[in-house]
Amino acid sequence: MAQSPSASRPLSPHLGIYRKMLTMMMSIVHRITGGALYFGTLLLAWWLVAAASGAEAYEMFATHAGAWYGQLVLLGYTWALIHHMLGGLRHLVWDMGKGFNLRLVEWMARGTVAGSIILTIVTWAIAYQIMGAL
Repeated sequence: MAQSPSASRPLSPHLGIYRKMLTMMMSIVHRITGGALYFGTLLLAWWLVAAASGAEAYEMFATHAGAWYGQLVLLGYTWALIHHMLGGLRHLVWDMGKGFNLRLVEWMARGTVAGSIILTIVTWAIAYQIMGAL
């Protein structure tokens, strides 16, 4: 008994059939950074609650934030924040009906990656400079 042609085909497209493109990866990363920012906001709340709760609570926060793992989490949070912001600006340009030239789309995606890394490094360098750590 022969199957109908539609029975052997997938019902809808799936990631396995798409060619990996930078813009597709940027869309996925934008969603991931959005989720990371959601959970990273808990860090901000912890900091504010600790600051309002007194020296002992703030000392506990500062101990964890100053440790290598805390610095790594804060670095990742900073990158996610900047990357998500740049991705949002890219989408804002598209929402205005601009920037759909394929070369410009690719350039903007690369700019989001490079810009987020560079701005994160600059932000941390300025923060360490202000704190006197450099």
